[in-house]
This record gives sequence, C-alpha cells and structure tokens, in this order.
Amino acid sequence: MVYLLGLISACFLGLGFVLQQEAAARAPLSEMLTFRLLLDLMKVPRWLGGIGCMVVGQIVSAVALVKGDVTKVEPMLVTNLLFAMALARWLSGERLGGTGWAGVLLLSGGVAAFVVAGQPEGGDAPVGAFRHWLVFGLVAGVALVLVVIARHLRLVEEPPLLAAAAGVLYGLQDALTRAVGELLDESGVTGLLLTWQPYAIVALAVTGLLLVQSAFEAGPLRMSLPSLTAAEPIAGIACGIGFLGDTVQVTPTALAFEAAGLVAVVAGVFLLGRHPAMPSAEKEEEIEGGDGAGGGPTAGGAPGDGAGPTARGGPGDEAGGPDGGRTGGRPKS
Repeated sequence: MVYLLGLISACFLGLGFVLQQEAAARAPLSEMLTFRLLLDLMKVPRWLGGIGCMVVGQIVSAVALVKGDVTKVEPMLVTNLLFAMALARWLSGERLGGTGWAGVLLLSGGVAAFVVAGQPEGGDAPVGAFRHWLVFGLVAGVALVLVVIARHLRLVEEPPLLAAAAGVLYGLQDALTRAVGELLDESGVTGLLLTWQPYAIVALAVTGLLLVQSAFEAGPLRMSLPSLTAAEPIAGIACGIGFLGDTVQVTPTALAFEAAGLVAVVAGVFLLGRHPAMPSAEKEEEIEGGDGAGGGPTAGGAPGDGAGPTARGGPGDEAGGPDGGRTGGRPKS
C-alpha cells in the first residue's frame, strides 16, 4: 500500500510540474524571480491546475510517510520525473530519445540507490540549538549560492541551478515539516503557533515556488526538473541527519552504493542538460532574436524593428547585451 501511495503521489507531482512549466514558459522574462510572476500565474487556469495536482501529490505523500518510513517512500516519489517526462512528451510530441531516457533513469535510480543504501532512520537523540541553526544556515546558504551563480550565467543555463536551489529549500522544508509534527504532538496547535518553525515552512514554500516557476519560465522542463528531483531528497536527508538526529548506514558497502548513487545523479543531470534534443540553442536564438541588430523579426514587432518588444518580453524592453542575450527588461547581473 505504501508503494502504491508513493507512485500515486509521484504521478500527481509529475503532472503538476508539467502544467506549471507550460504556463510559466509564457510569462514575461521581466518577471523572473519576482513575486509579480506568481501573482500573474495565479490568473492562469492551467497553472492553478498544476498547483492543485502538486498539493494533492504532497498530501498523498504525507499519508504514505505516515504509513511507512522514508526508505520506502522516497524512491517512489523520485519517479515523478519519469511521469513528468512521459507526460511532457505526450503533450508536446517531442522525442526524448535513448540518451534522454538514460539520463532520466540514471537520475531516478541514483537518488533511489542513495536513499535505499543509506537507509535513513529517525532518531530521538536531542540536537543542540547551535547545531540546529548551523545546519539550517548552511543549507539555506547553499540555495543562495546556487541562485547567485545562476544569475551570472546565460539565461539558457540558469534553470538547472534555480531548480536545484528550490530543491534544497524543499528538502529543508520537509525536515522542518517533520519537526512541526513533533511540536504539534507535544504542545498542541496553540503552542505550535508560538514557535518559528511553521512560519519558516511557509517562507521556504513560497521562496521555493518562486525559484521553481522562474526555472520553468527560463527553459524547458528537461532543464529544471532533473536537478529539482535530485536535490530535494538529498537535502532532506542531510537536514534530518544534521538537526533531527537521523542516522544513515556508514558501512563500506553502504557508502559505496551511496557514492555510486550520487555519481549516477550527476551523470543523469548532465545527460539531460546536454541532450541533443534539448532546445537550449533554439531558446538562446529566440531570446537573442530580440536584438533587432541583424534585421531579423522580433516578437511582436516588424522585421528589423529594434524598437518592438523582444522575445517573450514586454513593450519597450531593452535589447539583449553581452550577458548572453537576456531580454525582458531584466537587470544585468
């Protein structure tokens, strides 16, 4: 039953990601990494449907986690990548190809191998406040570094890092959610509302959602979902060990499989990110088409009209510059 719930959850999550990406891809680039992006997407029925699917998937996964431990549920949840890729291919008609599916399987199998070999288990050992805040700060810092690096890259190279940052925050959110459950049992609803953890969960959820939608806006699903899928469970396990007292297997065999799983994850992300079918070059050409310098047509303007709106941007957006063709009025990093 636990495995079935995990697969049902993964299916809803995968469907939700596909619907969200299709809606976010049509948003103006000027709204990237701004809360205006979320406000505008709230007006799009397809995006709201994607959010609804994601919420259902998270609820089902919570039920699965109550009935079974993380080693049984996490490998099933990781398969949301497979459902999403299959659905995206069906909707768009684009072929992923053997190399692309190899990347999907490497990534999903790598995360599953890491979780199964590590066998993370909940611990009851108390963790000091210093260690708690140290781990919290380090994990949040990793997400911040990923965003900063992404903002100094070309637009077509940003989605994997933005999605990975969101995955890291979601992993931290998962760990805090478990902590909130324990606080609820100990102090009740009134006592819980007097602590900082539930409000931190809301902040992490909103920030993660903004990063994910920005990643979806900047590129196709295959550029963002793999790193999101890889980062969340690994970050969640790291937080569990760091400030919840969880444990993982450290025998030579377990460590070997954990390392192999991480290598497979990196290889899978690389294969998907550099896949020949990935429309990175087309995306960059589309964005750079807004320059108008070469006399080519710009989106919404006449051929060679440099004053018209740039690709996926709004009226009057500045032309792309030497930072890799960013448009849509976004400030240069």
